[in-house]
Amino acid sequence: MASLPTSPSADSRTRVSALREALATRVVVADGAMGTMLQAQEPTLDDFQQLEGCNEILNLTRPDIVRSVHEAYFGVGVDCVETNTFGANHAAMAEYDIAERVYELSEAGARIARETADEYTAGDGRPRWVLGSIGPGTKLPTLGHIPFLTIRDGFQANAEGLLAGGADALIVETTQDLLQTKASILGARRAMDNLGVDVPLVCSMAFETTGTMLLGSEIGAALTALEPLGIDMIGLNCSTGPAEMSEHLRYLARHSRIPLLCMPNAGLPILTKDGAHFPLGPEGLADAQENFVRDYGLSLIGGCCGTTPEHLRQVVDRVRGLAPGERDPRPEPGAASLY
Repeated sequence: MASLPTSPSADSRTRVSALREALATRVVVADGAMGTMLQAQEPTLDDFQQLEGCNEILNLTRPDIVRSVHEAYFGVGVDCVETNTFGANHAAMAEYDIAERVYELSEAGARIARETADEYTAGDGRPRWVLGSIGPGTKLPTLGHIPFLTIRDGFQANAEGLLAGGADALIVETTQDLLQTKASILGARRAMDNLGVDVPLVCSMAFETTGTMLLGSEIGAALTALEPLGIDMIGLNCSTGPAEMSEHLRYLARHSRIPLLCMPNAGLPILTKDGAHFPLGPEGLADAQENFVRDYGLSLIGGCCGTTPEHLRQVVDRVRGLAPGERDPRPEPGAASLY
């Protein structure tokens, strides 16, 4: 493992402070899909070091491809991009027998995004930020697939690499199992403590068309379990399009004490002979996100599977100058409130 920085730089502290200010006062727009953009450039098996489908390897072998995705999104006006590290965790990398490379791949992914963001900021002076992506992995600890401490420590290595590479915030995303989510958040917190940094920690959950998370947790239970962990923001991404997220966002808007985010897919996928097709066009995503910002007071928006730079271009145009709608949250009592 590479040596870790002992303290954040002044530039880093300034960027993080500016991000916190932006999230508190306006709508911050993140990027869209990463995986499909990478695959569209047809990386070879050699690019993957014979680990087909391991997108995180491209951070080392083809940083030019990864950089081009970040450039495509910054080029349409987004404020921040997510790192190409969705699978840089113990569970996912162990399936390729490279679990020991979690830190290395995370640091490389963050560094590519950081360099790209800094280039755009240098060009026009407008701040650009990097969200360090912490994906869910492929094992569900609630079902006994993997020990809790094993994935917690793996997520810590993931987060330490992201922070060392220059991430301005950490986003625990596409979470499906509340115990896995807790492991991710605690791992991220341990990483920040270890490195002596304090960046926004964002949590984004994935809800199925059934209305619950994969293991059956409903939105109220998720909020009750996660909000006390000290996260800075909560919301939804992936799994469905915006239409299926509306009621969950309505609940969060009414009851969450912390700010909200939403990064939906471009609708529910339709299976075709050429693979999954996402039917929601750029205008439809922009319509939905504009409504969510006004109605539910979202502070951070973006896109997930099936969304493209054109989707995000229209979102950026639609919410430019828009302030999040006012919220008056009324938290519901839960077990955590007893303590």
